[in-house]
Amino acid sequence: MIVAGFGFRQSATRESLVDALRRAWVAPGPASLATATVKAAHPALAALAADLGIGVEAMPADALASQTTLTHSPRSWAAHGTGSVAEAAALAALGPGARLLGPRSVSGDGRATCALAWKDIT
Repeated sequence: MIVAGFGFRQSATRESLVDALRRAWVAPGPASLATATVKAAHPALAALAADLGIGVEAMPADALASQTTLTHSPRSWAAHGTGSVAEAAALAALGPGARLLGPRSVSGDGRATCALAWKDIT
């Protein structure tokens, strides 16, 4: 199973998120989207989830902070206690045994990041 984790600025648009996802994309597509609880109701994320026909998983701050991320943004550390909201959210959504498929990808406009995590659920 693959989960796409997202971090983004309040000014992010659906297009920002789509671009970040395309830059990180691996087939098959994600089973769900994940982000920090404080970002989960953002209209752009809700629109992307609706377009893909999948849900959004809201990850609490303690779940994000407990993840080991590949990248380390000072802005993310200050705001969310993790090096990457996208990477931490994807890992937290899948739970123990999840692995990142690579570091987060950044949208062309710099407003959104996306990271993919994988876990064998068979």
